[in-house]
Amino acid sequence: MMTNDTSLKITFLGLGVMGFPMAGHLSSRYRVTVYNRSADKARLWLDTYTGEAANTPAAAVVDADIVFSCLGADEDVETVLTGTDGVLAAMKTGAILCDHTTTSAELARRMGQAALAKGIRFVDAPVSGGQKGAQDGVLTVMMGGREADCAALYPVLECYAKRAKRLGDIGAGQLTKMVNQICIAGLVQGLAEGIQFARNAGLDAAEVVDVISKGAAQSWQMENRYQAMIDGEFDFGFAVEWMRKDLNYALAEGRRNNSHLPVTALVDQFYSEVEAMGGARWDTCSLVARLEKYSGK
Repeated sequence: MMTNDTSLKITFLGLGVMGFPMAGHLSSRYRVTVYNRSADKARLWLDTYTGEAANTPAAAVVDADIVFSCLGADEDVETVLTGTDGVLAAMKTGAILCDHTTTSAELARRMGQAALAKGIRFVDAPVSGGQKGAQDGVLTVMMGGREADCAALYPVLECYAKRAKRLGDIGAGQLTKMVNQICIAGLVQGLAEGIQFARNAGLDAAEVVDVISKGAAQSWQMENRYQAMIDGEFDFGFAVEWMRKDLNYALAEGRRNNSHLPVTALVDQFYSEVEAMGGARWDTCSLVARLEKYSGK
């Protein structure tokens, strides 16, 4: 059972759809300081949770024992960590920097080296579970870093994670997240095709899913996204443009390690077509909208 620990000072950088509730969960147990590029979002967080806000990343991390970041992409992480008023110049020696951003493995390794050179412990720790998982505090965390550094984070991660595991050295967390996204891409496309096929065959798609979700076809995507596909409601969840960012990291890494990823590449192409339809911020289950468009429905 978790108890309050006001002796540990936590900083959380990035209050997007994931970071906002994650930092909120932490604030129920620890002293939390937040930073967000948009000050309005930081003020909203303070109206919702208990903590403090800083005006720069550097100011936010002063004297912090653990710093979490959940940002946008490689360039955002590098700017916040190493840019003007950056994190690495202001963190104290021996503190832990845990990056929840989904990035390239190369960026994670580079930032890890920069941190370790300053005596700062670094863990790359992308998450899975989406916005709802962050809100409910049941994320899965994939970690890369030294064993002792990951172990030190486990009790804190319990605030918003149902599962956290070290998969290897720095970069392993990002590589594992790539595997996660590779697997999801094919599942979502398969579900979209199945629902369209059911409709075209004159079946009640919802009834079909109710039956097959109890068998071997069951998946998280099926349980949580089939109704949105049927209803054509995509204005929520994990955005197509975010998924494309993640898939492009995976495809680039696949070229480096000689992995053949034809399904991933094809689904990424399909998502580019969804973006062209105006769906960059639609949930990833909007792949079904592309199928409907090309079927003339």
